Amino acid sequence: MSVAAPGRAPGIEGPCEDGTALGAGALDAYSRTVTAVADRVVPSVAGLRVHGAGRRAPGSGSAVVIAGDGLLVTSAHVVADAERGTATFASGEEVPFEVIGSDPLSDLAVVRAAGSGYRAAVLGDAERLRVGQLVVAVGNPFGFAGSVSAGVVSALGRSLLASTGPSSRLVDNVIQTDAALHPGNSGGALAVADGRVVGINTAVIGPGIGQGLGLAVPIDDGTRAVIGALAAGRRVRRAYLGVGGGARRLAPGTAGVGDQHRGVEVVSVTDDSPAARAGVRPGDVIVDLDGTAVQDVGGLQRLLGAERIGRPGTLGLVRDGRRRDHPVVYGELDA
Repeated sequence: MSVAAPGRAPGIEGPCEDGTALGAGALDAYSRTVTAVADRVVPSVAGLRVHGAGRRAPGSGSAVVIAGDGLLVTSAHVVADAERGTATFASGEEVPFEVIGSDPLSDLAVVRAAGSGYRAAVLGDAERLRVGQLVVAVGNPFGFAGSVSAGVVSALGRSLLASTGPSSRLVDNVIQTDAALHPGNSGGALAVADGRVVGINTAVIGPGIGQGLGLAVPIDDGTRAVIGALAAGRRVRRAYLGVGGGARRLAPGTAGVGDQHRGVEVVSVTDDSPAARAGVRPGDVIVDLDGTAVQDVGGLQRLLGAERIGRPGTLGLVRDGRRRDHPVVYGELDA
């Protein structure tokens, strides 16, 4: 029977007694995982150089192949005002691409590269992510194709404000990671240990370029629907109320809300919007939409799908400590 040295697991090179060195076995396991992810994902990530009539200057970013016929997904802000550009793969191949569709309110866009036979990434499910889970970011920062960085999921459920013209919307359930991101990583892949892509890198935050925390739009049912619509050349449609606000805890004893404890407090109401015509006022708290409970802004947005556009409905509000129903006709959000 063998006995491991104090502080070391059997069969694994442990840290030195002063704690300054990482065991070779643990380092090799980590490296093997990151290398395996890179081998799978790097061939499916392209660097984009974009240009078009509406752009003041050429821009750059990354994109992820989602179909072998040249369909790639990227960040909407990477191709903003662009019509076409050049995609460069880690192999060195350069091909032209055209923008198929863009949805600034989710910060997602779809482009089509010329040719076929591309290696498509396997899309995963961000709903399964856990804080502390290993993630690998692949992109083309500063024009360097196939750059890889690794880190962990540092937080889940973050929100990112996306806007276009007069409209704005929170992208909810954004993934926060400490994997190093730099300018040009936007539109690239965020993958987990099995190589599945669970996010599209969208932003870098922190005190300086490449420092701090990165954000990624999650791959989930909602974003899959957006990507599918854009790939088919359709505009993403959303219902519209015309309110701004945030989550608020309901006062104890609020009448008519059962065991619901939170809603969305209305801070502002857009003139001549569906909410304004329904009599909604700042200070009201929205607690349900057509009988479905609303507890935060993300939940309210998820209920405002295209199927409600132009249809009559009912807003459940709390005003002066009591719940009341307001009839409303949903509009369509301009994007």
